[in-house]
Amino acid sequence: MLLLALMLYSTLACPEGREVREPLRIALTPVFLDDRVDFLEHWRAYLEKHLRQPVRFIQRKTYREVTWLLLRNEVGAAWICGFPYVVNDKRLSLLAVPLYHGKPFYRSYLITARDNASVNSWRDLEGKVFAFSDPDSNSGYLYPVYHLRRLGLDPATLFRKSFFAWAHRNVVEAVAEGLADAGAVDGYVWESLRKQNPELTGRTRVVSRSPEFGFPPFVVRRNLPDQEIEHLRSALFSMQHDPVGRSLLDKLDLDGFTRGNDALYGGIRQMAEEVGSP
Repeated sequence: MLLLALMLYSTLACPEGREVREPLRIALTPVFLDDRVDFLEHWRAYLEKHLRQPVRFIQRKTYREVTWLLLRNEVGAAWICGFPYVVNDKRLSLLAVPLYHGKPFYRSYLITARDNASVNSWRDLEGKVFAFSDPDSNSGYLYPVYHLRRLGLDPATLFRKSFFAWAHRNVVEAVAEGLADAGAVDGYVWESLRKQNPELTGRTRVVSRSPEFGFPPFVVRRNLPDQEIEHLRSALFSMQHDPVGRSLLDKLDLDGFTRGNDALYGGIRQMAEEVGSP
């Protein structure tokens, strides 16, 4: 009887003999997706269909929280910034890199209010209030600090006040509302917001654009099974060739995903070695 009961349970729990798989947990920072619950539900459904495995998106407010989830094996994959990736590349592996305007690159933007005539270069920031996005953000902290130091300016004493807004959108809002004279943001986020919320970005202007850097990557923890890594990579790569996936990419303002390589993040690694973490 016990054997029969176990066989019956197995049939009910695993219809058609399929194995019930543990959910794949994928961590995300809010970036500008925090108010797009419907999008995340559709993306989750797409990945579940292609992976044949439950998927759970885990959102956190900061890059550091997301990185900790990976390093503590609480999630299998995450979409993070290149800065925490290069700092932790001995424990993380590159999974895929988004393609933006056909290339795996993005830029950091220095922005100010549209009508602020006093900020037209990095050197004009002396005595101003400045908004960084996140201490683990390349575009919102690492590059601005590195660039200011290269100009012979000390970020610790340059500003009258500086603060972390904890999201690129929050930086745009702080500058637009006059809470900061200027700020550093992810150029991809600013450009995407310009399409979604032109009234907001229209109250700001771009003062300067950085050189290109490797786009914030999808990474996995190194002890994730190889088969799971390849299945997830394949699901991301398939998006640009699938009508539903293509629609999701359009909402992200992305063209697709590529395998990428560590060399894309050489510039970020060099800056990280020089600047370090705050």
